[in-house]
Amino acid sequence: MPPFGLWALRNLGRSGPSPWQPPVASWQRPFGLGWEQPYTVRYASNIDDGPNHGMPLGGFGAGCIGRAPDGAFNLWHLDGGEHWFGSIPDCQFALFERDGSESRAHALATAPTGDDTRDGDGRSAPPLAAWNWYPASTAGHSTGTVAARYPLCSWNHTGVFAAEVSCEAFSPILPGDYRQTSYPVAVFVWTLRNPTAAPLDLSLLLSWRNTVGWFTNTDPAAAVHFRDDGSPEHNYVPAIGATEGQRNRRLDAPGLRGLLLEGHSSEPLAEGQGQWCLAVPDASTAGLEAVEVFRCSRWDPSGDGAEIWGPFRRDGSIPESDNDRRSRTDDPASAALAVRHRLEPGQSIEIPLVIAWDLPVTAFATGSRALRRYTDFFGSGGDNAAAIAAEALRHWRQWRQAIEAWQKPVVQHPDLPEPLRMALLNELYDLASGGSLWTAASADEPVGRFGVLECLDYAWYESLDVRLYGSFALLQLWPELDKAVLRSFARAIPAADATPRPIGWYFTQGRGRVEAVRKVAGATPHDLGAPNELPFDATNYTAYQDCNLWKDLASDFVLQVWRTYRLAPSGRDIGFLADCWPAAVTALRYLKQFDINDDGLPDNGGAPDQTFDDWPLQGVSAYCGALWIAALEAALAIGQQLQLELGLDTAGEQRQFGQWLEQSRGNFDVLLWNGEYYAIDADSGTPVVMADQLCGDFYARLLGLPAVVSDERALSALKAIKESCFEAFEAGRLGVANGLRRDGTPLDPEGTHPLEVWTGINFGLAAYYRLMGQTATALAITDAVVNQVYEGGLQFRTPEAITAAGTFRACHYLRAMAIWALWATHTNWQPIPGAERLP
Repeated sequence: MPPFGLWALRNLGRSGPSPWQPPVASWQRPFGLGWEQPYTVRYASNIDDGPNHGMPLGGFGAGCIGRAPDGAFNLWHLDGGEHWFGSIPDCQFALFERDGSESRAHALATAPTGDDTRDGDGRSAPPLAAWNWYPASTAGHSTGTVAARYPLCSWNHTGVFAAEVSCEAFSPILPGDYRQTSYPVAVFVWTLRNPTAAPLDLSLLLSWRNTVGWFTNTDPAAAVHFRDDGSPEHNYVPAIGATEGQRNRRLDAPGLRGLLLEGHSSEPLAEGQGQWCLAVPDASTAGLEAVEVFRCSRWDPSGDGAEIWGPFRRDGSIPESDNDRRSRTDDPASAALAVRHRLEPGQSIEIPLVIAWDLPVTAFATGSRALRRYTDFFGSGGDNAAAIAAEALRHWRQWRQAIEAWQKPVVQHPDLPEPLRMALLNELYDLASGGSLWTAASADEPVGRFGVLECLDYAWYESLDVRLYGSFALLQLWPELDKAVLRSFARAIPAADATPRPIGWYFTQGRGRVEAVRKVAGATPHDLGAPNELPFDATNYTAYQDCNLWKDLASDFVLQVWRTYRLAPSGRDIGFLADCWPAAVTALRYLKQFDINDDGLPDNGGAPDQTFDDWPLQGVSAYCGALWIAALEAALAIGQQLQLELGLDTAGEQRQFGQWLEQSRGNFDVLLWNGEYYAIDADSGTPVVMADQLCGDFYARLLGLPAVVSDERALSALKAIKESCFEAFEAGRLGVANGLRRDGTPLDPEGTHPLEVWTGINFGLAAYYRLMGQTATALAITDAVVNQVYEGGLQFRTPEAITAAGTFRACHYLRAMAIWALWATHTNWQPIPGAERLP
């Protein structure tokens, strides 16, 4: 095979490829078609970027970019844990075509508007008036199709050019791979075919703005503020539009031709500093002299764009230049390259174009920073974008084949409906786009530290109650990263931070300022901190509730530790289990202190103190109590395993946990079973059927532990949940509401959590139904939720919650990856190819 995959530019022959078909099990939409009634945000303070949202490109923790269904590049998650959304019109592909007597050229996106373009001040920027933009599809006429099956996204353009035009974009997201999955790179493979009887001259253009230096917080304080409700937040003021010190230059290296976009660099390198690289194979070294590559190192995107569009529109060329002068203030610079080739009738060509970036530093609190995982392989100097691009050009075809191989068991699963197969793969987007942080390796962390935000609105990492559901994907596909997260929690449990903070929920209740310390020693933290502070070290960032009082977190931790040991496809890691054991013991003993009446079961305290943090529970609750019983079973299993394999003396802990377990089991049903389902709690008298009342039983059964409740009572409760919260709620079209009366009516029509459909809870609940042999119900629930997300303009920004009013809350939500729990129950933990590899 020739180096750098140069053969990808060869003439593919007169027959060419088969006509484009959307990939099986992909999300599809007509190119540029708008949404009539997309979901809109429930609360004005929440992020709502609108439905024109595409699949992210880029490795985990490397930052990512996203190209929308209308062709615009508008997602820029390049500053770790931060969000910036807006179209930059000069970041774009375009195509020129001449069929002899006529020629045409279009940027391959619909016309930008003032609403979706940005300049340095965040105001509406003038569009590139000289450019011709691609026509959008309408309800009666399609100009193309977008199809996404993460990490693959395809675009097909029809009815505008004589040529058949399609593109497939991807990054090397490969299960069990802890190197290439971190790469900051996007590969775009364009296929052009001439189906006509005459030659076609075609030229493909890629233009890109120099954004080096943009993606960093310019607020020097980066202080934590508290909203009126007490929730913490920080100012994020990126340097969008900054130009000082930027330069672009041509790049010629063995096997590639391209452009480097650079900026000012300090010593040490600061956040946002580094390079971009645009690259194509060096056609001349592959004997493809008929393929012409043009490069313009600098053009001004602040005007009408005629300097680049004029010659491109005329003959498919662009001005050749290598102008590497440094920009001044308010002096934007874009670069462009074009690939031109003549196709004879029936001939095709495949053109790989690579966009790589090297922005190696993520900054946190003043004076602290981390290097991204990919720097373990390319260095941390911020000058390796070309090396990353070169590796992509060498290996893109192998990457593409590897993606096809690992997706095959999902795509071809005979027992799962196609929408579910589609959503299984597409929900993985959050591992790249959810503000993910993946640091360079260290002696203590051989694959680095890893974390995904709870969501963009609740911007703190790996909320433990949420990842109880949402980490099933990470466990099954990248188990070493799942272990890294749980080790971070294990280190945090004994730590303390006495800083007082106001608790927001009390403000919402009109009860004034109530403060609590940030972290009590022994309490299981809710989260691993926020991107503006010291993630992994300063935990419990959220302050809406006092998480030191939560009654589910300790159980969540213990269950996830046993789950990861027992079910990780990379094998049972007794060292990991031993690392987490002291923290598990500490966490359970801390939680037991809330057993105020000594019945073995911790009591909820009246203020919301579990994952439904706007929903007060009083006394023993079904949700927390079932998790506690399952966690004690898991702790006993851990202690026995450590004693068996390592000879550790865990007899004392096992005796204590066994006594608590016997007490708890003896009282759980007595306090909560009402003859048909489990009451939400023992003391409040709240007459609702809680949808997730038996999450602990689900976990116990999934992990092969003794069930929390009998089969008969579990099935009876599931029947009540189906009838009350699913079938009687909007006739099942939305999914399962969190909690309704037995007749399906709301206890409080103005309630928040009970009337919401939580996507991740629904996926977890569907997995429980499947585990209990109720497959039809499981698939009906999943189908309803998937339909709402992917037909309602919520694709690649799946929220925590949707409502019957067509609103959503908390986009890019971690819990939604609970859909992979359904995969586990359908396949009995059959591993995805490659996921079992060790780093």
